[in-house]
Amino acid sequence: YFKGKLETELKTLETELKSVGHKNPNNPKDWEPISNDVDIEASDLADTADNIENYELNTAILKPLETQYNDVKLALDKIKKGAYGICEVDGTPIEKERLEANPAARTCLAHKDQAR
Repeated sequence: YFKGKLETELKTLETELKSVGHKNPNNPKDWEPISNDVDIEASDLADTADNIENYELNTAILKPLETQYNDVKLALDKIKKGAYGICEVDGTPIEKERLEANPAARTCLAHKDQAR
């Protein structure tokens, strides 16, 4: 059940990530924001400002998506290894309600602020 939810979420996140970034060729776990390659000399000031603003927006959107994407991949890996649903802090089972709300949760509710 959770594997299906995670696989669906992974596809959605990958689509969202591709709309604002691309995988770093030197580190496939890392995503980089898309920047419009514009000839600074040939473009006017407004175009340059728009491109900088779009890059900054993509950067702001990318980080939380990348974090969630990596958490979902980790959760799928844990399912394969039989370690899914176990709190990374104290090794207790993660509450079903928490996994329903966030199938990629890495900790139980008591330790949710200690993740990472």
